[in-house]
Amino acid sequence: MSTIRLTMAQALVKFLQAQYHEVDGKEIPLFAGMFAIFGHGNVAGIGEALHAVRNEFPTYRAHNEQGMALAATAFAKQNRRTQILACTTSIGPGAMNMLTAAGVAHVNRLPLLLLPGDTFSTRTPDPVLQQVEDSANPGVTVNDCFRPVSRYFDRIHRPEQLITSLPAAMRILTDPVDCGPATIALPQDIQAEAYDYPESFFRKRVHRLRRPQADVDQLSEALAVLRCARKPMIIAGGGVHYAGAVDTLRAFVEKHHIPVAESQAGKGVLPWDHPQLLGAIGVTGTSAANHAAQEADVVLAIGTRLQDFTTGSRTVFGNPDVCIIGLNVAAFDAYKHESLPLVADAKTTLGVISQKLGDWQSDGAWQDSVAGWIADWMRVSDAILAAPTSHYLPTDANVIGAVWRNLEPASTLVCAAGGLPGELHKLWRPHDSQGYHLEYGFSCMGYEIAGALGAKMATPDREVVVLVGDGSYLMLNSEIATSVMLGYKLIIVVLDNRGYACINRLQQACGGAPFNNLLEDCLTVEGGAPKTDFAAHARAMGAASEQVTTIAELEQAMARAKASPITYVIAIDTDAQPSTAEGGHWWDVAVPEVSVREQVRTAYTGYKTQKTKQPY
Repeated sequence: MSTIRLTMAQALVKFLQAQYHEVDGKEIPLFAGMFAIFGHGNVAGIGEALHAVRNEFPTYRAHNEQGMALAATAFAKQNRRTQILACTTSIGPGAMNMLTAAGVAHVNRLPLLLLPGDTFSTRTPDPVLQQVEDSANPGVTVNDCFRPVSRYFDRIHRPEQLITSLPAAMRILTDPVDCGPATIALPQDIQAEAYDYPESFFRKRVHRLRRPQADVDQLSEALAVLRCARKPMIIAGGGVHYAGAVDTLRAFVEKHHIPVAESQAGKGVLPWDHPQLLGAIGVTGTSAANHAAQEADVVLAIGTRLQDFTTGSRTVFGNPDVCIIGLNVAAFDAYKHESLPLVADAKTTLGVISQKLGDWQSDGAWQDSVAGWIADWMRVSDAILAAPTSHYLPTDANVIGAVWRNLEPASTLVCAAGGLPGELHKLWRPHDSQGYHLEYGFSCMGYEIAGALGAKMATPDREVVVLVGDGSYLMLNSEIATSVMLGYKLIIVVLDNRGYACINRLQQACGGAPFNNLLEDCLTVEGGAPKTDFAAHARAMGAASEQVTTIAELEQAMARAKASPITYVIAIDTDAQPSTAEGGHWWDVAVPEVSVREQVRTAYTGYKTQKTKQPY
């Protein structure tokens, strides 16, 4: 057996370079490079290994470990899980900074390879700098925190352990069901230790998307239910994108005239003006989608987790006899909500269902009702998104309309948390399947700018625009500097409503007093919280920027931002109170049963009424 002597770190990097993914008949590198922030736990080992291949395997230096891991997560999402960026850090705080990103990737089923440095396997110099000691368990390090937020976790104590560990990690990173973060902790002494690795370990490996076929009996049951449906609808989730089933779904709905509602992850499966598109569903849904859900007798849920925002905490389906068909590659999701499971790949199975349905279409009266609901919502949303005719403190919807009007169709919108995702789910109008990039599975504040960097790295030819509130901006903005350093131009629109306005509204809806959310309601010095100059802050990190005050000024600034060769930040003050009242649905947020506040007692009464609509 031929061998090659390498350090463990060199072998790891060489193995990653040998991984490929087949996409549309073409083989592309599975790993597009690695984000790295070096410290004593990885600079001598994996740092040296990366330097040796820097011309063919790029190493990207970020400004924050959480930011780079979020960017890598977004990179995988924008690439529909076909290409990955790995991340390496030192031990201790550098490693732990990636925990939030691991949670994001885990919840959203996105591939993310994390390679944190670790303490010495020999323990000779213990305790080392940044080591957290457990007097009862000397084998525990901070990297054990990754276990609950990783789909695969290992710690390499011998260099030859890579031979079994790395292929296992690749299975997780490329599997349509178990996809998620893989964490391999790398003790710094083992990184530098050499071993005679079999050359066969580094042979080229081409990974292909596994497409499980439907069980015959499950398929027959689903077909029988669909053929009897009078008022069917589809809920499209992120799995439609990841299965490459966008075109297949479009052909399916156009042939059988079944309307489509979208989860946050599924948005963009149809262009915004498609005649069968109901739009967003659930808590942040359109009136069209939620009307349809109230009446539907069959719901074909494709590639969705059916989480509470999608189902209105299990109240969005109004027909007591509704049957949900869970078409999902993951059995865990296909069985949710007492669904009729159809555990299979979405792309191949939709084609089979369509063929077996033949010329079957939904009921004509249902089609007419759906068309009416869609037309009504279009009129409402047109008015909401229209440019204001008078001057006032702009709303989120005003900003969304202005940004949308001033972007080319081949643009990608990125957002994550707060009130903006709800407004965008209802109102944003993507032209294609890559036009909408929201992280709402984990609703991670701070994802926005880092995520936009990852999306831009994945699709550099697209204009990538970020809508971010002041709260999320202040949590994580360092990757503005990274975007300038790497030459990945972003347009960032900061909506400054002086606090966490979304939670302030929720607080009051639950009867609570405004408290600790808007800056004016927080504990501060006598002069109050400072007014952040976001434009000046962005300029300090190398971006071009400006402050605007009106929607008209924002539209003019968008033209300058598009023409800019570097990242461009536009800051605008917005009103913290309004949100789009049209559409939407109830969401289960527990209200205190006992309170001295009358507003809370009133909210609790309403809460108990809504709870009666849930199945249990």
